[in-house]
Amino acid sequence: MKSFQSFAFFSIFLVLAFVICESQDCSKPFKIIVVSQSNSSSNFTTIQSAIDSVPTGNSQWIHIQISSGVYSPVMLEVPSIIQARAAWIYADKCVFYDCAFLGVQDTLNDDWGRHYYKNCYIQGGIDFIYGDGQSLFEASTIFFSMGKNGPKIDGVITAHERKSPNDPSGFVFKNCNISGTAGGKAELGRAMDAYARVIIADSYLSDVVKPEGWSPRTFVGHEANIVFVEEGNRGPGADKSKRVNWMKHLSGSELDKFLNISYIDQEGWISELPKTIFI
Repeated sequence: MKSFQSFAFFSIFLVLAFVICESQDCSKPFKIIVVSQSNSSSNFTTIQSAIDSVPTGNSQWIHIQISSGVYSPVMLEVPSIIQARAAWIYADKCVFYDCAFLGVQDTLNDDWGRHYYKNCYIQGGIDFIYGDGQSLFEASTIFFSMGKNGPKIDGVITAHERKSPNDPSGFVFKNCNISGTAGGKAELGRAMDAYARVIIADSYLSDVVKPEGWSPRTFVGHEANIVFVEEGNRGPGADKSKRVNWMKHLSGSELDKFLNISYIDQEGWISELPKTIFI
């Protein structure tokens, strides 16, 4: 899972509004950076160069507006540590709207920090959403595929790395569409650390989902610590009758605390984003 996939890439279907602020006080006027491969008046021609232009300790909202196109793998992190996958998110307070992440293995390394994805498209075949991020994926399409010419084998969608019972991280999928191509089946997730947490709620699951749903990977015997949850889903892949018997159940306020935006935004930072960005 740690190997870099040279065929992976980062594609924008519409415009990606993506915001970075490392400080708790981001009251300064926001700055717009434009990335385009065809517009000579843009600030940058690559996403990575735009990201790298944000100074360490930044204290203002940065709106990186990216024109449609196919871009090289990118890394959003504080500070630089290791190479990028298709996209590596290692920073707090990041929002992604109307964007697409495409790869096969390790497509989206959603690592440390609080992240919000809305109306996004994420495609891959093996552990293609992975890391220890505290992230909410809403109204997005999660598409299992081994690639146009890839092998017709089974795969895994998520691989979360929550490391302790006090770790607030977890992947939450709300009102999403989980589907894929014929030829293989996918587990919804497997544990990449002892306290992995993935919650899927109010979403459509196609028959690409394997009946057992989940795997403890190397943590057999420690399933009590792993939090894999499915609630209120629909579709042929939502049948839980053959799921692993250690899958957890959440309801009421226990479930709502993950589905509410406050799971990643207790202090209201998303509501403070410059409104002109999203009009």
